[in-house]
Amino acid sequence: MDMIKVSCNGVSYDEEKFTSVGEFIQKHFAEDRFKYVLATKNGKLCEMNSLMEKDTELKLLSKSTVAGMDTYKRSLTLIMVKAFADVLGSKTNHRINVMYSMGKGYYCKLISDEVSLSDELIAKAKSRMDEIVAADMDIIKESVSTDEAIARFAKQGMRDKEKLFKFRRVSKANLYSLDGYEDYFYGYMVPSTAYISCYDLIPYDEGFVLLAPRKESPDELPQFVPQRKLFEVLKTSDEWGRTLQVENVGDLNESITNGDIRELLLVQEALMEKQIAQIADMIREGGKKIVLIAGPSSSGKTTFSHRLSVQLRAQGLRPYPLALDNYFVDREFTPRDEDGNYDFECIEAMDLELFNSDMSKLLAGEEIQMPTFNFKIGKKEYKGNTLKLNDGDVLVAEGIHALNPLMTSKLPDESKFRVYISALTQLNVDEHNRIPTTDGRLIRRIVRDARTRGNDAKATIAMWPSVRRGEEKYIFPFQEQADAMFNSALIYELSVIKQYAEPLLFAVPKDCPEYLEAKRLLKFLDYFLGLEVTNIPQNSILREFVGGGCFDL
Repeated sequence: MDMIKVSCNGVSYDEEKFTSVGEFIQKHFAEDRFKYVLATKNGKLCEMNSLMEKDTELKLLSKSTVAGMDTYKRSLTLIMVKAFADVLGSKTNHRINVMYSMGKGYYCKLISDEVSLSDELIAKAKSRMDEIVAADMDIIKESVSTDEAIARFAKQGMRDKEKLFKFRRVSKANLYSLDGYEDYFYGYMVPSTAYISCYDLIPYDEGFVLLAPRKESPDELPQFVPQRKLFEVLKTSDEWGRTLQVENVGDLNESITNGDIRELLLVQEALMEKQIAQIADMIREGGKKIVLIAGPSSSGKTTFSHRLSVQLRAQGLRPYPLALDNYFVDREFTPRDEDGNYDFECIEAMDLELFNSDMSKLLAGEEIQMPTFNFKIGKKEYKGNTLKLNDGDVLVAEGIHALNPLMTSKLPDESKFRVYISALTQLNVDEHNRIPTTDGRLIRRIVRDARTRGNDAKATIAMWPSVRRGEEKYIFPFQEQADAMFNSALIYELSVIKQYAEPLLFAVPKDCPEYLEAKRLLKFLDYFLGLEVTNIPQNSILREFVGGGCFDL
């Protein structure tokens, strides 16, 4: 009997050769069998059914990790789609579209000419999910040739997957089956349905929300809180995709190969410009004097503020840019975080009293001295810059706290116009595999930081969790208070930006913690055909990241 050494959590174990990761966990961590959903073998990500063929350094990944929770949600999605297939029966022609994130879950729609979605049907699907989970059914992985996968997708009527794999360069595809239902998922899965214990189906609008736990609390469901304004923006973006006849990656790749991409590019940029013009019109008609712009990292706030200013000028107004960063408190008064480091992202790092005082004076027609924050010495400086608002003048203020009511607590609501901007990806890989909005923003930031700040991809990936925590705490809670929302994601952007991102991601060393994320992003970008940057307008939001734009950023 051949034996190998398995090192896990600082302990060395003697195991039989070809023991699976799942068997190892069952033997040594039986009480935590369903806690761990993935592992790394000698630094390489693997599933529970993966066999250990040689001495192995094993790291177990729970649902509390990003990769672990992604695996949980993919597996949950498979169970949900299978449950609807069982409830509706094989003779009912239908498909389930997993569309976008909504209230800590996925908003989904039933597409069928034969049956309508109802609360009763949703309840039946949820009951069937419970049965599937209780039965602890195996989720079986099969590796087939790409041609075989395309043939199977065509037979099952999965046209989006069929089209997607026509443009894949890999020779194999991993398909997953559950009790006879077969599908493709981008990423790893759990070995059986009993790993999925926390979920719900909630009717919403014309569809339903597949609610899943968060990695911070993987064994309890968050409360579903509808975000109506955000949802309407997502619906509009989805309508744009249908108008442009590009709803998934396969459609985009087909548009590129057919030579239709130039027209698609120009039409979407025109749609975006039309929306910016509508926002400018709302500001003029409302007689607003202060425009407040906030959004998460890499959402294109700077370019948006420039394009909005152009449209405000077209409305006969005179916009003045205002960086909220100039209203930091002096360094000695900056709060510190739990690690003792300066916390520049909290609202207490802003000089709220001075900002509200200055803005109140401007609204009253007074002239003020404008501060400039010197980040080297950590103090505000006054360099003789003054400002006075006359008729037709509008302040355009940008910053992460712009929508926080504390930032403008002493200013009259009738003077303010709030804009929330984010890159809300409307494109999905296929009907069951959505593209996370955060992936698009992270890739944007990797490219921009390398070009403008000299940061490599490793550094940007390392800091991303901290950036995300700041967004969750200081930006997302206030997004529904916006008077207007703007989606800066472009249907074609990942086909352009991949050529800038891939060399940076390939440079991430294999022996660092950021390598697995870099590898995941590379695999993701491989779905897209490349697209030349030359035809992109100089005022496009994408230029903020790839360069060559007409604005001084």
